[in-house]
Amino acid sequence: MTASLILVLNSGSSSLKSSVFDLQQNQEVFTALAERLLTPQAQLTWRTPESGKQTLDIAGADHTAAFGQLIAAMTNAGLNTNQLHAVGHRVVHGGEAFSASVRINDTIMNTIEQLAHLAPLHNPANAEGIRAVQRLFPDLPQVAVFDTAFHQSLPPAAYTYALPYAYYKDHGVRRYGFHGTSHRYVSAEAVARLDLDPESHRLITAHLGNGCSACAVKNGQSLDTTMGMTPLEGLVMGTRCGDIDPSLHDFLAQRTGLSLGEITHVLNKESGLLGISGLSNDMRTLMEAAESTSAEITEPQRARAQLAIDVFCYRLAKAIASLTVATGGLDALVFTGGIGENAANIRTQVVHHLSWLGLNLDVTANLSHGRDQMGLVSTTREPAVMVIPTREEWLIAQDTQRLVQASWDH
Repeated sequence: MTASLILVLNSGSSSLKSSVFDLQQNQEVFTALAERLLTPQAQLTWRTPESGKQTLDIAGADHTAAFGQLIAAMTNAGLNTNQLHAVGHRVVHGGEAFSASVRINDTIMNTIEQLAHLAPLHNPANAEGIRAVQRLFPDLPQVAVFDTAFHQSLPPAAYTYALPYAYYKDHGVRRYGFHGTSHRYVSAEAVARLDLDPESHRLITAHLGNGCSACAVKNGQSLDTTMGMTPLEGLVMGTRCGDIDPSLHDFLAQRTGLSLGEITHVLNKESGLLGISGLSNDMRTLMEAAESTSAEITEPQRARAQLAIDVFCYRLAKAIASLTVATGGLDALVFTGGIGENAANIRTQVVHHLSWLGLNLDVTANLSHGRDQMGLVSTTREPAVMVIPTREEWLIAQDTQRLVQASWDH
């Protein structure tokens, strides 16, 4: 191969996010986002390392039309689309069918679509992104990289719900976990940066953004994680409640008259940091409000912002501690995601809860997010605390290159 341009697509129900990587130069050379698809407000925004943000109105565009405009934008940005060798797709749910990334064919497509009942908001959209590429570039190899694949190494004791077993056998009701690509990337990076034995290590990785999950990684394998059958289980998140009493649906239905669907919407979209604070789902806004002396922030608002932060940190620390049961100890705790990478105060509060595990932050390194210490923000390396920016799109590109190259080699 004389060129190694890999296109990575993340197709949502009304959006199409993309990145182009030149793997020979180890860099991202183009990014784009088409959003509000199928509406009059549909818009495509893109940029390259050399140019600033550019925007194009694409009113009414569907995924195929947006993809066509995206290809045109790549050409206008100076990229030769003839040098595209493959497309890698983020696919949310692989169920029990996929434990690794795969080259897409008709059988794989059918399976992705058959798993739509496990991720009805995501898998159909992911499949539409694949079809959009097929329509314009029918001969271009495509690869699916699943959010759930990394967690397929969970043992039955970790993924089985204490429900009638028929629900699992007949309907696939079990814990699947998500953010797998992020957890896989940062755990491998931590092993390399700390010079740990790839065959013998114990890590907890915490992906903290608007969606949050933590994962127990032992010897390169996920052994437990906080998200479950859906991304609602587990940690407190931006708008998701995380773990709650399962009887809450029935209680709220009786007390408020809300339907099952309306309650589920509240738990997914109106809870978490937003629900507790009543102010925002953005951790930056909450930290500013909690520390504000401005008259624009009332004392009750300040107190609720701080409460949201405290609940977030306590629940996260409790989850990390429980995940050490799976690892049998701890060599490193790794923070990633928008909050994990940038919120020094959150890391401080979480690590304080976990000081009994031997974790101690280096105050200066933590304030600089470990950028001058290869991500290390603790005073010790055993156990270590690290900040490692996630690169999910980069890992998707690498998986895509590897699988396509392997098929050519054969």
